[in-house]
Amino acid sequence: MSHAMITPKSASSLHGARLPKWYAVAVAVGSVALGLGISAVAGLDSSIQWALIAAVLFIVGSYVLSATVEGKRQAKDRTATSLVWVAFIIAVIPLASLIWETLKRGVKVLDGYFLTHSMGVVADTEPGGGIYHAILGTLEQVGIASLISVPIGVLTAIYLVEYGRGKLAQAVTFFVDVMTGIPSIVAGLFILSLWIIILDMGYSGFAGSLALCILMIPVVVRSTEEMLKLVPNELREASLALGIPKWRTILKVVLPTSIGGITTGVMLAIARITGETAPVLLLVWGTSVINANPFQDPQASLPMYIYLQYQNSGGEGAAYDRAWAAALTLIAFIMILNLVARGIARWKAPKTGR
Repeated sequence: MSHAMITPKSASSLHGARLPKWYAVAVAVGSVALGLGISAVAGLDSSIQWALIAAVLFIVGSYVLSATVEGKRQAKDRTATSLVWVAFIIAVIPLASLIWETLKRGVKVLDGYFLTHSMGVVADTEPGGGIYHAILGTLEQVGIASLISVPIGVLTAIYLVEYGRGKLAQAVTFFVDVMTGIPSIVAGLFILSLWIIILDMGYSGFAGSLALCILMIPVVVRSTEEMLKLVPNELREASLALGIPKWRTILKVVLPTSIGGITTGVMLAIARITGETAPVLLLVWGTSVINANPFQDPQASLPMYIYLQYQNSGGEGAAYDRAWAAALTLIAFIMILNLVARGIARWKAPKTGR
């Protein structure tokens, strides 16, 4: 019996024609050029308009070229890929623009003096001053809120995933969902009514931390709950089969396996509350001097500092530059938190392999 041999020539004939790898770049360049041309002819001055025209031309051009050369089936795949790239660029451009604008305006007065001095007796319209008192207040308020919220959130998530059954677990899940959508101003008004008006405890950084806890706990619960659900049940069953108590299985198996995701969720929750202004405005107020005691008297914070400086600047002057520099510091602070979270997650992640 003879067997037919497939030669390289016959094998290549089994595949249809394909576009070169650089075709996407060529289509993108052509789309941008056509978009600029159409905008110039139509008299469109907005960059957003010609960018949207270029995006539509890129998607249509990719489909037409691919359908002509490779067929409609491959053209649909390339169109989906083009849509993904366009969506990615649309999402990245505002973020990159925000970072660039903040960096460009914030570096004007951002230096060691600015980071290590408070406003003190410096008027908002005068040059000088700094954000040391605001950094100290933000660190203390967010730190206290995290110390309260993280244990409560993680333990609540452990209960819901590992133990929660029946109506109590359903009630807890319902209230966590409700709390997730609570506006920050509502959390601030609740603490204002309870802590300051009813209990007469006074304005302080701790009052602001209590409002931040209301915003942070549901985020920690939800993120931790999802991470715990991703832990394979086989790991739990193997541990329990060895006679290890459930609490120890959770402590030694479940939590170490999911610690990376839990840490990331906690850092996202911290980043969410770090930039909140409404609770600080209602409960902490603000001050131009250093107050290292979060349990007594008004205290500064970075979001409040940015708001006050911009409000008093009129869009120009020293206060305007300080507002941008403080905003850049806040962004850098959140980026550092995320880098620390990634480092902890990588350090604490379960080791794989032998």
